[in-house]
Amino acid sequence: MLRSRILGCGGHLPADVVSNDALAARFGLETTDAWIRERSGITQRHLAGPGDSAASLGAEAARKALAAAGVEVGEVDAVIVATATPDNAFPSTAVRIQAMLGMERGYGFDVSAACTGFVYALSIADGLLRAGQGRTALVIGTEVYSRILDWTDRTSCVLFGDGAGAVVLRLEEGERGVLSTHLHADGRHAGILEVVGTTGPLRMAGREVFKHAVTKLASVVDEALLANGLGRGEVQWLVPHQANIRIIEAMGRKLGLPAERVVVTVDRHANTSAASIPLALAEAANDGRIKAGDLVLLEAIGGGLTWGAALVRF
Repeated sequence: MLRSRILGCGGHLPADVVSNDALAARFGLETTDAWIRERSGITQRHLAGPGDSAASLGAEAARKALAAAGVEVGEVDAVIVATATPDNAFPSTAVRIQAMLGMERGYGFDVSAACTGFVYALSIADGLLRAGQGRTALVIGTEVYSRILDWTDRTSCVLFGDGAGAVVLRLEEGERGVLSTHLHADGRHAGILEVVGTTGPLRMAGREVFKHAVTKLASVVDEALLANGLGRGEVQWLVPHQANIRIIEAMGRKLGLPAERVVVTVDRHANTSAASIPLALAEAANDGRIKAGDLVLLEAIGGGLTWGAALVRF
């Protein structure tokens, strides 16, 4: 059986680390560390500097993923980038990353599905490889949300951060790899989480998003397990979108997973949208927590509304 296997993961974060108190002081926000922690679990985030871009962050994450996989850039056939904060309308962030990596072949394009972007991009890459459109792909999530936030809105600006994560995907024979992906969208709820125009600011109805997240993520997780004839107890790792610690903990409880089997980075990274899952995956894979053969569940919900899940055998 041919499957798209994750050979290596990489993540990259901007150098500027900003605590909750420092953020409040920098932007004159009427908020506190305790208020932010209680509602989101966030203690700090990384913010892009003048020299950072979605492409530069993504390229660095890609280099780390290639190194972890032991794959040369010349072997890559496709670069698929999930981002809601591209540097330009066009050319795509993907082709800019191609150039930064020194790629002289292959193809690349961007995917826009907000916080669900990486799951969408992984699904597309898996389908393309299995359809014969190459053998090796870089799947990247990269975001610079700090440039679309309203820094006077304490209910939203404290929740986001910048960063990038990447995986190297290769079509190989065997049982390991992407087992299935499950994608959904419902544009009727577009107004509860959106970016006004093309440059912002971001607007969010937090309670409405939370309500949809709990029900839709639970449903898509069951869908993924049913499609593969698996029970909740067979999942060894949950790598969720890192938006809110309460949502993450609720999904861990649904699967019956102990806290140490749920990868959490939201406390240190905040919500990095399409970058959050690959950043968390890179951390857990590269520190040895996720091992060969482990069954890993990825899930996310984002603006659109979009939501989805993927089951991966590492």
